[in-house]
Formats: sequence, structure tokens, C-alpha cells
Amino acid sequence: MASSSTSTHSRQFLIIVIFVGFLVVSTITPAISESPVNTTTFHSRNQLLKLKRIRDHLSKMNKPSVKTIQSPDGDFIDCVPTHLQPAFDHPLLKEHKLLNPPETERPKRTHLNSTGVVKEILQAWVVTGESCPEGTIPIRRTTEEDMLRARTIRRFGKKPHRVRRDSTGSGHEHAVGYITGKKLYGAKASLNVWAPKVTTQSEFSLSQIWIISGSFGADLNTIEAGWQVSPELYGDGSPRFFTYWTSDAYRATGCYNLLCSGFIQTNNKMAIGAAISPLSNTNKGQYDISLVIWKDPKHGHWWLEFGSGVLVGYWPSYLFSHLTNHASMVQFGGEIVNTRPSGHHTLTQMGSGYFPRDGFRKAAYFRNLEVVDWDNSLIPVPELRILADHPSCYNIRKGRNHVWGNYFYYGGPGRNIRCIS
Repeated sequence: MASSSTSTHSRQFLIIVIFVGFLVVSTITPAISESPVNTTTFHSRNQLLKLKRIRDHLSKMNKPSVKTIQSPDGDFIDCVPTHLQPAFDHPLLKEHKLLNPPETERPKRTHLNSTGVVKEILQAWVVTGESCPEGTIPIRRTTEEDMLRARTIRRFGKKPHRVRRDSTGSGHEHAVGYITGKKLYGAKASLNVWAPKVTTQSEFSLSQIWIISGSFGADLNTIEAGWQVSPELYGDGSPRFFTYWTSDAYRATGCYNLLCSGFIQTNNKMAIGAAISPLSNTNKGQYDISLVIWKDPKHGHWWLEFGSGVLVGYWPSYLFSHLTNHASMVQFGGEIVNTRPSGHHTLTQMGSGYFPRDGFRKAAYFRNLEVVDWDNSLIPVPELRILADHPSCYNIRKGRNHVWGNYFYYGGPGRNIRCIS
């Protein structure tokens, strides 16, 4: 009997020992595997947090729309009520009353004509035949994919603050025509549109008008408009109509298009940031856009006109410090970013990718260059100067005739036998 009892107690003790051992092993095992599990969890949480920040940002950026149009190139164009557009999120514009287009304050014109082989162009999304109703503006919808391509959420839609005209060593290269003066009130030009090859996602190629005031330091003010190819910003290689502004040398203020508050759009037919179509082709049809930026003498704001009299909108003068009164420089031309992939100069093209010497139907051009003077008149650009940061990579050549007035060809292929580093 005692033997049976002892045997029973032994078995119970053994079961207890095994059970305790199992608990110990169960407690230790997660601790052993804790590092890889938590690392994965850590990365997942970071990704979820970033995605949440992106979605929060998009909910503020993408305004409620009354209609959405899908462009053939995949863009979504939202028709947003004019009073809900991003501009009015700016602290200085909370009480701003939308202005009617200043028909009577437009600059007085000269009568230069283009050649019959140059045609004006539109945007890809209007090919659908759809349009945004009156009282709304078309805005290209920003997506999660757009923001995930950006280097940071905070800098999404902004240029690096090092950008300046005298840009040696900054990675930005230019071929431009420019004029300086004590008081300039706007500029006009027609420029043909191409699809230059851009080598990496972090590079871009653009052609634009700059309205500039202040020094090339912390107080630089600029207003900019033109066309650009930017894979990072748009996710493709299509040239797109764009605008930009800054009042502090690209440090904190301003952005591309309507990606932040500031520029006020008044037109329901142009989508800033949308693809341009059709495009110029080598030895074939040439298509260009005409742009006018000028200071309304009545209210003092800077208006943007696209094509044949289409007023896109305006930059309120109180966004700026120096541009509140006038500009001190106007600049026309091309710009690229050179990140030196593989340690060599980039293959990113400027303009058409051809040098200026190749001329019409090959090289990119600006024609009918004019500025707005003190009495709100458009006059031919006086004393146009030209500058190419690296002429063996991208160059510029100016001319003048009775049809194109002041003009220049510009651009180039980037890396070639004479342009290596």
C-alpha cells in the first residue's frame, strides 16, 4: 500500500516538473525570437505611420469635387468648387475675395505673328470631351503613389532651396535668356513643347518663364510658369503645364501648381499639372504654348495667361516681399537637374535634346520675347543677354526677325563626347 502511494506521488511530482519545465520553455522561447519579430513589427508600424501621414495630407490637399474626369493618360481631374480650392487655406488669403479676370487691365499688345507651321496645343484630359462646370476649377488629383515617390512628405511639391540662376555646383544647369531692369511688370513668350528624356526619378527637365526680384539669397522672390518633365512629381515622362512661386528662395514658401496654398485659379478649362498634347516632333509639326505673366495695375496681383487669352489665375501680391511692387529680372529658358548617375554627367535632355545649331523642327525655342513696361504695354525685350552654365552639355543661341521678333534656340542632349562630368 505504501509502495503504491509512493509511486503515485512520484508520478505526480514528475508531471509537475514537466509542466513547470514546459512553462519555462514557453516563457523563454518568445524571448529568444523577440528580436526579428519586433524588428518586422517596428518596420510595419513605421510604414503604417507614414501611410497615415500621407493619407492625412491627401485629405487636406484633395478638395471635395462635384465631378471627376479620367484623362486618357490615367490622371484624375477633380472639378472642385472655386471657393474650396487650396489657395484659400493660406493664412493671408482667408478673407480674400476672388477677383474677376481683369479684362480692361490686360497689357497692351504688339502684333507679331507666328509662322503657319506652328500650332497651339491643349491638354490630354480635354480629349475626353468632358469639362468642369462653371463655378469649379479642374485640379489634377494627387495620389498616394505621387507622395510615396517624394523624398519627404514635408517637401512634397517643392524645389530644393539651393536652386538659383547662378547655380554652378548645385546640380541645376540652365540655358537661359534674361534681362535686368529697375522696374519690370511682366513677360510674354511662346515656347514649343517636347518630351525630353529624363534619366532618373530624382531629375527633371523644364522650360519656363521666371519673374524675379530680390537677391539670389534668402529673400529671393520668383513667379514661374512653363512645361516640365518630372518623374518624381508626376510618375511619368510626359511634359506638363506647371506653375511655381516662392518668397524665400525655395526654403519654406511656395510650391508647384496647386500642391500648397497661394496661387488662385479662376479658369475652369486648364488643369495645372496636367499633361500637354500634342507635342513637337523632329522634322515634323511644331506645337507651342504662349504664356503671359503680368502685374495687374489696378489691384497689383500677378496674373497668368495661357494660349490665346485664357486667364488661368493669379498670385496675390501680398504673398511676396519684393514682388509686391515689381520685378527686377525676367528670365526665359531651360533647366535640368544633374545628379551625375554612375559618376558621369546625366543623359537627361533639355528642350528637344538637340543643340541650338540644329535649328527649327529640331531644337527647342522661345519666340516673340516681350516684357511689360511701366505703362502696362508689352514691348520687345531690350538687350537680351544669354547664359549657358555648361555650353558643351546645353547651349543657347539668340536671333531676331520680323516674324518671331526676339527669339532663341536652346537645349542639348546632356552627356556626350564633350560633356562628360
